[in-house]
Amino acid sequence: MAVRQRRHWRSMCKGLVLGTLLTSCMILLYCLSTSQTPFSLPEVPVPYSCAHRPSQLHSKPITNSSQQTTGQTCTPKVDIMFMKTHKTASSTFLNVLFRFGEKHRLKFAFPDSRNDFFYPSVFQRSQVKDYRPGMCFNIICNHLRFNAPEVAKLLPMDTSYITILRDPAELFESSLHYFGKLVPFTWKIPGDDKLTEFLREPHHYFDPEGFNSFYLKNLLFFDFGQDNTLELDDPRVEQGIRFIADRFQLVMLVEYFEESLILLKDALCWEMDDVLFFKLNARKGSKVSKLTPELRAKALEWNAIDWKLYRHFNQTFWKKVDAYGRQRMAEDVAELRRRNAEMASICIEGGQAVEAGSIQETAMQPWQPIGEKSIMGYNLKKNVDKAHWKLCRKMLTPELQYLTELGVNLWITKLWGHVRDIINW
Repeated sequence: MAVRQRRHWRSMCKGLVLGTLLTSCMILLYCLSTSQTPFSLPEVPVPYSCAHRPSQLHSKPITNSSQQTTGQTCTPKVDIMFMKTHKTASSTFLNVLFRFGEKHRLKFAFPDSRNDFFYPSVFQRSQVKDYRPGMCFNIICNHLRFNAPEVAKLLPMDTSYITILRDPAELFESSLHYFGKLVPFTWKIPGDDKLTEFLREPHHYFDPEGFNSFYLKNLLFFDFGQDNTLELDDPRVEQGIRFIADRFQLVMLVEYFEESLILLKDALCWEMDDVLFFKLNARKGSKVSKLTPELRAKALEWNAIDWKLYRHFNQTFWKKVDAYGRQRMAEDVAELRRRNAEMASICIEGGQAVEAGSIQETAMQPWQPIGEKSIMGYNLKKNVDKAHWKLCRKMLTPELQYLTELGVNLWITKLWGHVRDIINW
């Protein structure tokens, strides 16, 4: 017992020292890398899209819920704000956006030196790589803390706003697993089962002013720029949900990801080829919930604002499905699954994801949570034919590697990765 306690305290001390060092280094790097742009940028509206209009962006006929053509046509929409929420399969959707943007030579608004817009600070246009007032961008999709006025000044006026939500109980469990070691107040939670212990008495452990504490309470609401520590009956909660509903044309759901992509394809006038995907950044064993009914109820109570947000958009989601047509939706989802399975048989060695230790190419290794190798990845088939090789590789490329290919300098992210490897945290 004494040996176990010594190990526990030694581990806590190591975490405290390393966490302090990490915090100091990252604050220094943040200060060094933040662009020296005046606080008040000129107001230069972006009324029209700067997208190229190649022949691929041809109009296509519109069909109704009965799958009959209406005689009208639509043109693919290329100006997109994707609000990338945390632990919501958003890396998978980013791959879809990256491929669509490359295909149509669209201009991305990317962060500089890292893979997010200095999250959790509220988004500012000055955080965009090489930004100058009046510049036009088509797509913004990296992690940011939503700031509607600043985003609106960056993108064309008719931009489509898209986001994605996840069941808050499952999101909380995933967030604690993935970010827990970056939240100092979790270091004092005893035992190996920190999830159960934290939910047993969350107010005992949670520090609303603590470093990175937002990861473990109403993270979705926080990502949208709202106050995640409000009481559920605070009128600002309902106001925040209405604000999100007014701004975003489509709110996808992780639990119905394929249905979400079909709604997106319809809303943006895209083709089925545009929404093919492989599941990226998936955690080993993630198909099975780690929450008992009791823990799930506690997690939803602790994340009550996110639960209210999710229920609201769950209702609007199924209204959109009904408008699309249930039978039509079932047929299109079946077609999407068939096409994805076909691509998997062409592209993926063994036809499925493998554990990190079995990934053969370093370039295909996904970013891992601290101290673990729990995120799975893929091996590209060695005999992929020339017609499919490029698409296969892009569909399998993890987010950070794809960002690098698109020209984003991730030196802060990469430096942090090297530090983690050195200290073997």
